[in-house]
Formats: sequence, structure tokens, C-alpha cells
Amino acid sequence: MAERAVHRSHRRELYAAASQLVHLAGWMAQDEGDTPHLRGLAQGYYAHAFRLAAEAGDPELSATALRGHAVQCVELGFRAEVVQLGEACVEYGGHVRDGRAVAYYEATLANAAAQDDDRRTATRHLGLSETAIGKPTATGGESWAAHYSPGRWAHEPGMILSRLGDLDAAEEHLHLALEIHGVDRRRTRAIVLADLGGVRLRQGDVDGALDTWSDFVECADGIQPVKVQAALRDTRVRLCRFQSLPRAQDLRERASRIDG
Repeated sequence: MAERAVHRSHRRELYAAASQLVHLAGWMAQDEGDTPHLRGLAQGYYAHAFRLAAEAGDPELSATALRGHAVQCVELGFRAEVVQLGEACVEYGGHVRDGRAVAYYEATLANAAAQDDDRRTATRHLGLSETAIGKPTATGGESWAAHYSPGRWAHEPGMILSRLGDLDAAEEHLHLALEIHGVDRRRTRAIVLADLGGVRLRQGDVDGALDTWSDFVECADGIQPVKVQAALRDTRVRLCRFQSLPRAQDLRERASRIDG
């Protein structure tokens, strides 16, 4: 009986490790480009990661695979599906003890609800996410959501609040991500800067937007992931509105050179 228990334990560990690897493959496919082939690959990998997590009996890996699906649905504009996935993500995340992981999954549902223009649900789960990110991290093993630092967390509520129209709070959170906590990867910092520029433009702060986008373009130089390239294209289009501003046109040309 003891041998069978050890065998089951090793089997779960193998399934968990496989789920992590397959999920990573899905993330890499999603990050590689926005084509039907790559979207299909990512979707298949996330679905397989979820099945492997179920075999492992690991709710955190299950919730993380569901989040991968949810992020993809946000990008594709599938509002009903992303809410359903966000709810399932939180359901599985309810069995997880690590505060970072809980914040990760609650923010997933908050974002899904914001995409669906459900302010009440978005605000509620954003609050739950904020409470969770402030709790001590779990001990006794590295969480699969260990990368979800307070700085990365602050970026996500910033964009949720932007979607809900609370631009002052959105700017505060994005500033928090950049200046208070800091973001630990150049790629992530570039995306936050691009988003902050967009928020400042919506506030009517054209000079602030140009300052931020200048920092973004400098940071984005040499970075290839699809999200950064998409942010460069978005910035270039928005800068077309300011034909009379030499500074804006210079920035647009810089972004064009980087985007190729």
C-alpha cells in the first residue's frame, strides 16, 4: 500500500511538471505572433495543460491554464467566454493558499467582467485581488504564480480601471507598477509605458503622453514579442492625430523604424 501511495505521488508530480511545460509552450506560441495557426497552437496547449493539471490534482495549475485561455479570449473579443473562464479560474483558485496566485486569478475575473462592461463584478474581484496580493506568500514550495509580483499586479488593475473609465486611478496604478514596485523585465516595462501613454492621452495630457511614449519607444527598441510590436503600431496610429506637432511626428518615425 505504501508503494502504491508513493507511485501515485510520483505520478501526480510528473503530470504537474508536464502541465507546466505544456502551459509554457502555449504561452510561447501566444507570444510569438497573432496568426490563426499560433492562436490555435496556444489554445491546444492550454487545453492540454488543463487536462494534465486535472490528472495531477493540482488546482493552481488548473486555474493557470484557464487563465491562459481567458487572456486569449480577451484578445479575440470573446466576452461571454472570457467571463466563463474567469469564473472557473477563480473557482479553482479558491483551493490555493498563495496570495499571489489568488490575486492572479481574481484579477483574471475582474478583467473579464470589465471586458463585459460589468462594473460591479469587476470592482468586487479587483478588490479581492488587491487584498490577496498584500498577503504573505506561501511557504513550503514555489508557487506557479510566483512571477506575479506587486508590480505586475499593479499593471493589470491599471488597465482594468482604464477600461472602466477611472483614468486617475488607472494612472496611479500604472505609476505604481513603474516607479514604486518596478517591473523586472524590459519587455513588461515597455508594455506598461505604452499603456500609461494611452491613459494620459485619454486624460487630455498630450505632453505627458508624448513623454511616456518616448520612454516606451526607447525601451521597446530591439524587443520582438507580439504585444510590444502591437503596442508600437497602436502608438504610431494614435500619433497620426498630431500632425502639427513636430515632436509627435519625430516620435512616430522612431516607432516606425523600430516596428520595421
